Amino acid sequence: MFDPLVIGDTVLSSRLFIGTGKYSRNTLIPEVITCSGAEVITVALRRVDPAGGTENIMNHIPAHMKLLPNTSGARTAEEAVRIARLARAAGLGNWVKIEVINDQKYLLPDNLETIRATEILAAEGFIVLPYMSPDLSVALRLRDVGAAAVMPLGSPIGTNRGLRTKELLRILIEEVNLPIIVDAGIGRPSEAAEAMEMGAAAVLLNTAIATARDPLGMAEAFREAVSAGRKAYLAGLGPVEERAAASSPLTGFLG
Repeated sequence: MFDPLVIGDTVLSSRLFIGTGKYSRNTLIPEVITCSGAEVITVALRRVDPAGGTENIMNHIPAHMKLLPNTSGARTAEEAVRIARLARAAGLGNWVKIEVINDQKYLLPDNLETIRATEILAAEGFIVLPYMSPDLSVALRLRDVGAAAVMPLGSPIGTNRGLRTKELLRILIEEVNLPIIVDAGIGRPSEAAEAMEMGAAAVLLNTAIATARDPLGMAEAFREAVSAGRKAYLAGLGPVEERAAASSPLTGFLG
């Protein structure tokens, strides 16, 4: 069954987005892309260096991938807007993942500055995917100012701690009429499957694959988990009951 994810004017068949950081070698990236089946990959503009030779991350990303430049390093809306404009001028397209972070201990996004940057860039024709702390009023505001999707964190970035914000994510999925892409903190394929079972449109992860003992095997595991979780959501999960209920009727047992 073809179950596409549509963001802006792009139709995607994969609901697993991946990153480019923390790999032991950049040459792993195209292999991870193949194993994961991902079609969207995020990259920090500061790693794009046309004069960097083999160190230029773009040399390791296949041409068919949808680039999602991020504004990593931005501390204000103005800095995020500047990075996004530079990325588009550098030929990286008009998609952008807004990251505005002032907190250097937990790396939690600044939601208010994120709203400001989203409004400016959406008005300029960018397809904006803002990274945010899960908060319903903020998500609705991001929708209203033109975000193409909302990317709430599951737990602090890079921690592999899983869906610590699960109940808040559930509210966003139910109430915000935009694709909800769970971003940051997912460490296990089972957690990606759970996010998809809840109704998330996609998940974005990097550390869980890049720091695994076998990144290629882990990329494949996440590919299967995301697919399984989506299929379960579409099939409709059975109700959770407080009391036991026999699967087969007990009447007529042994005559």
